[in-house]
Amino acid sequence: MLQNYSLSVFLQFFLAMLAYAAPIADEISTKASEPWQYGTGGGIVGFIVLVLDILVWIEVLKSNRPVSHKLLWALLVFIFPIGGIVIYWLFSNRASHNSGGYEPL
Repeated sequence: MLQNYSLSVFLQFFLAMLAYAAPIADEISTKASEPWQYGTGGGIVGFIVLVLDILVWIEVLKSNRPVSHKLLWALLVFIFPIGGIVIYWLFSNRASHNSGGYEPL
């Protein structure tokens, strides 16, 4: 009984969060989006960041690091896409960890 109540409260809280997070527009915008925009739409810059993130994830998963280190690097790049890429490429000691084979998670 307590589990059903807590699940119900959680779902109500989650739906309330979604309702408050939805943007409300007062007027219809007729401005065409810029292809080089960086923000909610992403555009070309967002696509480039996504491709670089995927390349970093592949490199991390193929490295010979311990699983916990792989998970931490992948989370860092996932949570901070641009900063995570820069931190990974500067401080991860990529050359010494990319010499090994693939260790599955």
